[in-house]
Amino acid sequence: MAALRGADEMRNRVVLGEFGVRNVHTTDFPGNYPGYDDAWDQQRFEEAFRVDVIREEGDSLEFDMVGIDAAIANAFRRILLAEVPTMAVEKVFVYNNTSIVQDEILAHRLGLIPIRADPRLFEYRNQGDQEGTEIDTLQFQLKIKCSRNPQAAKESSDPDELYCNHKVYSKHMTWVPLGNQTDLFPDADFRPVHDDILIALLRPGQEIDVLMHCVKGIGKDHAKFSPVATASYRLLPDITLLKPIEDEAAETLQKCFSPGVIEIQNIKGKKVARVANARLDTFSREVFRHEGLKNLVRLARVRNHYIFSVESTGILPPDVLVSEAIKILMGKCQRFLNELDSVPME
Repeated sequence: MAALRGADEMRNRVVLGEFGVRNVHTTDFPGNYPGYDDAWDQQRFEEAFRVDVIREEGDSLEFDMVGIDAAIANAFRRILLAEVPTMAVEKVFVYNNTSIVQDEILAHRLGLIPIRADPRLFEYRNQGDQEGTEIDTLQFQLKIKCSRNPQAAKESSDPDELYCNHKVYSKHMTWVPLGNQTDLFPDADFRPVHDDILIALLRPGQEIDVLMHCVKGIGKDHAKFSPVATASYRLLPDITLLKPIEDEAAETLQKCFSPGVIEIQNIKGKKVARVANARLDTFSREVFRHEGLKNLVRLARVRNHYIFSVESTGILPPDVLVSEAIKILMGKCQRFLNELDSVPME
């Protein structure tokens, strides 16, 4: 890709230099550049805006969002982190706990276990309500007691052989329907997302007997409600070779970037470097440590091309989380418009 010059570079690229970053601020506002029409136009925005799904594997999703401003991209990221609701353990009723794990620590650990339950099926619990109902609460029970294994060999020192139920896992949490939840959710499979989360270790005679209430909430109130492990974005890398780089210099250049970014071709008996896939680079700026190369390469990022990475905790698929985040952002915009309409004009 040919390097941009002048106003086009300032408008469209964030340039990474050896000792700093240029063009970090948005400057394409109306009237700032002679000869450019930067006034907002909905049709032009709709033609330029697009979302491309790059990769979806299990609980991970990578997609490109092109044609938006950083403020919108960041608002979208923050909604994913803190405003898409989930179900999580809110109250723990401890009937018996003779393990070495204190009640408060046990309750905290239980609260952070992601629960596979679609929050769209439930309502928010009213503030001040002590008792849950079938429409706003899920109830789980954890009841387990450790005992000696009578079949264990006498010379054995392995706790897995000596004891039964000495490891308390999330799979031991069982759903206890409230009210008519059995009828409301006949095909439901409410359970922890992962069965192998270690909660506590027990020894013979020790037991745990607790009841848990899960409610609907958002990450803004507590991190346990956040539906994503990570939600981040980065600008699309743009690497330009200003001059041909050949032979030994080409091999050195290839080592300065992430694998797959620089490709070496054999042209007329010479090794010639070319940019194969700039998207893979992390921009370590290693190339600036080489005097013979640092003036031959321009590192930049495309200002309005955002690469989003979303990793779900498993409560909801990542594509559903993105869809719900878009709905929440649309709702915020509509509320803002309603507020504007309600303000009397002078």
